[in-house]
Amino acid sequence: MQGTPTVDEAAIRAAAVRIAGHVRRTPLLRLPGAALGVACGELWLKLEHLQCGGSFKARGMFNRMLAQPIPAAGVVVASGGNAGVAVATAARALGVGCEVFIPELTGPAKRQALAVLGAHVVVGGAAYADALQACLQRQQQTGALLMHAYDQAEVVAGAGTLAAEIEADAGLPGRVLVSVGGGGLIGGVAAWFAGRTRVEALEPVGSPTLHAAFAAGAPVDVAVGGLAADALGARRIGAIAWPICRRHVAAAHLLADADIAAAQRLLWTELRLAVEPAAALGLAALRAGQVQPGADETVALVLCGANFEPAALGAAAMV
Repeated sequence: MQGTPTVDEAAIRAAAVRIAGHVRRTPLLRLPGAALGVACGELWLKLEHLQCGGSFKARGMFNRMLAQPIPAAGVVVASGGNAGVAVATAARALGVGCEVFIPELTGPAKRQALAVLGAHVVVGGAAYADALQACLQRQQQTGALLMHAYDQAEVVAGAGTLAAEIEADAGLPGRVLVSVGGGGLIGGVAAWFAGRTRVEALEPVGSPTLHAAFAAGAPVDVAVGGLAADALGARRIGAIAWPICRRHVAAAHLLADADIAAAQRLLWTELRLAVEPAAALGLAALRAGQVQPGADETVALVLCGANFEPAALGAAAMV
């Protein structure tokens, strides 16, 4: 991709200025930990599932597209869903063409959202890595601006703007829990906080990119599967996120699909927050005891997306 350029506070501040007026400043919901059965002082829920396009990814995609001229061929991206929806959202807003390569596992809600946004959708293989290869070949043919789901500096810096908003709205939490796929979100969040608070990574057991990298001492390929694979289904942690995570991420936790699904349902039944599985990992980690904050500690959770079939909430949707 673009090598390993630096993403830091200055890059994130520049991104915030660039995307202002194009994305939403999402709310920060503060409530006692006991409200969700967590033994901590306070939970801060960053409601990024309310973002344009239904996920945090709009921040990075607008940032990249606004940072440079866009070719006549428009933009092209490979995505399990959320990045593609974000690129299509930004492309429509800015009046440029958009082509999205998706893997077969991309769910119907994300496919429908792409179609509604006017993107040209191509199924590029069984997994995200296959779709990425097809996307790269297409970009070589057309000269379109390549948009990467997580491994471009503008994308990571854009994601970091939500961390800047958390701090501006409420100060520094005791710790921040962040879902990880390819690492664009945690790269931006960790770059912003830069050791000033504890940042912890959360992954499904079926897609352990950062956990495996920490174990191996370097990024490695992993198998991809499980409940949140359409959003957190990268095969390897990104080259930009990796050095940031090595320096500023304190731990990487693996969550079982059953715990993720239970947390997703709880967010609906208790708070009426309809989020996709990837957005529920933080609460799952707390409820399952993977993360054990202090009794008076403040914990920030990023509810990163809402592009899913509401029917997946099952009986909880009828409560």
